[in-house]
Amino acid sequence: MVQKRDYYDILDVSRDADEDEIKKAYRKLAIKYHPDKNPDDKEAEEKFKEAAEAYDVLRTPEKRQRYDQYGHAGLEGVSSEYGFGINIDDILNDVFGDVFGGFSRTRQRRPKQGRSLQTHLEITLEDAYNGKEVSIDVPRIETCPECDGGGAEKGSSVETCPQCYGRGQVTQSQGFFTLQRTCPRCHGQGEVIQKPCRNCNGQGRIRVKREIKLKIDKGVQNGFEYRLQGQGEAGASGGAPGDLLVGLHITPHDRFKRDGNDLITSTKISFVQAALGCTIAVNSLDGSHQLVIPAGTQYGDQLRIQGKGMPKYRSTSFGDLVVHVGIETPRKLNDEQRKLLENFDELHDGTTDTEHGGFWEKLFRLIDDKDKN
Repeated sequence: MVQKRDYYDILDVSRDADEDEIKKAYRKLAIKYHPDKNPDDKEAEEKFKEAAEAYDVLRTPEKRQRYDQYGHAGLEGVSSEYGFGINIDDILNDVFGDVFGGFSRTRQRRPKQGRSLQTHLEITLEDAYNGKEVSIDVPRIETCPECDGGGAEKGSSVETCPQCYGRGQVTQSQGFFTLQRTCPRCHGQGEVIQKPCRNCNGQGRIRVKREIKLKIDKGVQNGFEYRLQGQGEAGASGGAPGDLLVGLHITPHDRFKRDGNDLITSTKISFVQAALGCTIAVNSLDGSHQLVIPAGTQYGDQLRIQGKGMPKYRSTSFGDLVVHVGIETPRKLNDEQRKLLENFDELHDGTTDTEHGGFWEKLFRLIDDKDKN
């Protein structure tokens, strides 16, 4: 007969070790010698059982008291007398929770929420300005309409697994131990389908392509994301469906740039218009608008038309239209135009101080004199 090792030596703890020390010591050995980590290793399996036996005794006050007083002999017959026994699955659950997937009660299919999906949608700046309703084709998993998600052919039903009786695991007794493993017939579900649904092959869900309607709000920004609740994949076992996340990408515009709620564009005027001032037409996304060019406008000046930019998201107000002004220089001059500019050049004497009006005052005077003549 093989002499049993001391339980304290097995776990490598002192005889006055507390519950946390004992649990920590067993956790270390259980990870090291677990059968899933050491397949077909008989020595590791025996050490795994030995550690579980030691932990089961030392974690239980009644067993530990009898063992400390009488040794191994004090535990003989204790299982039938006090209802003590060793269930490795319970021990693993106590130390690791559900890490090793143990089950000690009848297994039931738990509802599981469906997976959320994500897609991207390209829209134009005009779409973001006006708002738009679009259709999106979304491939997703839905509940099978033939079996309503049950997985069984119509007229048949889902039955309790006859091998594990709904537990999802089968039990194997090996002397002092009770080992539990995933049921090979129902694969841990606790239920079996005698006649699987032909539409979904017993899965209860099918993959389809669904057209989803989405209303794009006015004023949405690039990168904005919509969350459409319940438009993701169907849940399992009656679980709620996931969501659909739609990210927006606004394609660059050829005439406008966006800065928050402002629209930025550019226009060109002649140097005479810049000097004298004028009113010109400037396009925005909603049509043409009048822009007043003040006299003395310089190249690169920014002028605003208030309220003619982008609509603010879920608001009745708008941003501004910001116009960058460029000034065109004539490439070809006739003799009269050239003479006029030469006269102007003689008048300004190198003065370009627009703040005091010197340069432009002389230009205006020259033009006025020309008109009078």
